[in-house]
Amino acid sequence: MKLTDFRYEFEKIKVPSHPVDPRDSAKLMVLDRANKTITHEKFSDIHKYFNEGDCLVYNNTKVFPARLKGKKEKTEANIEVFLLRELQPENMLWDVLVEPARKIRIGNKLYFEEDLVAEVVDNTTSRGRTIRFLFDGPNEDLYSILDRIGEMPLPPYIKRKPEESDKERYQTAYAQERGAVAAPTAGMHFTPELLEKIAAKGVKLAPITLHIGWGTFRPVEVEDLTKHRMDSENYYISPETSQAINDTLNSKKHKVVACGTTSVRTIETSITASGHSKPSFGWTDKFIYPPYDFKITESLITNFHQPESTLLMLVGAFCDYEFLMKAYQEAIDKKYRFYSFGDAMMII
Repeated sequence: MKLTDFRYEFEKIKVPSHPVDPRDSAKLMVLDRANKTITHEKFSDIHKYFNEGDCLVYNNTKVFPARLKGKKEKTEANIEVFLLRELQPENMLWDVLVEPARKIRIGNKLYFEEDLVAEVVDNTTSRGRTIRFLFDGPNEDLYSILDRIGEMPLPPYIKRKPEESDKERYQTAYAQERGAVAAPTAGMHFTPELLEKIAAKGVKLAPITLHIGWGTFRPVEVEDLTKHRMDSENYYISPETSQAINDTLNSKKHKVVACGTTSVRTIETSITASGHSKPSFGWTDKFIYPPYDFKITESLITNFHQPESTLLMLVGAFCDYEFLMKAYQEAIDKKYRFYSFGDAMMII
């Protein structure tokens, strides 16, 4: 398939700037791939689609306040630094984006609130830099400062300014492992109570970690999808999660449910020759698009994604393309909310 296959009319879609409250009051569209049926539910009813012995895989990454406002040395010009990833924790080295890029050069010092200072040590791309925080304390103290002075990195299509409440709400209820600059938004619909209800049915809850980078919003610029390259993102699959997944696969009668496209990319990255999960950690740039033979994922919870996005392409690989496009049109007609703060879809 080609890039243009993943276009759809989006002029009439609803893109909310805030999430619903409570979390699980969002709409849920359920797509049955075998029967080609579409059912409309509330997300709070999703427990009905789990059975004892199933396994729910979810991404427990935690978004941190990655956007910093500051001043450039000497000129006191206003600058913005977007923290992409920590390169060397022991040396306080970070990969970042800067604005205005043309004025920020190697050797410049950048000043932020609470006397936090960084030095530019390298150029990476036209807007990219490597910086070193000139900070004597431990990493936890640095992160505490970032938590206080940083802004949450809302998606670029959310036009409002970040609010203090976003530090809790642009986050899943199970966010634990700090390192993402974008939230695994399908998981933002779960409440602790809903997860407890699912677990009480005998469903295994299996966390993985994939620290989502800003590349998740990078547009695909080639018509031939085989030529697109994903940004690498750091992931971790524990032995306990791999065992839970493999026990489910071996049962032959229970299903592995992946919450979010990041969970899918992670569990489909680390696979044994027999098609089972393998505990591992590292970097993945896995790009899933049609056609793709899923080895582990048997059901998918996801949001409604932007046209021509890699996220939509992954969902299109998991669900029959024509059926998926029909579902998107029905979602538009029924005024479902799209994108990060929008409603959800479950494909069974």
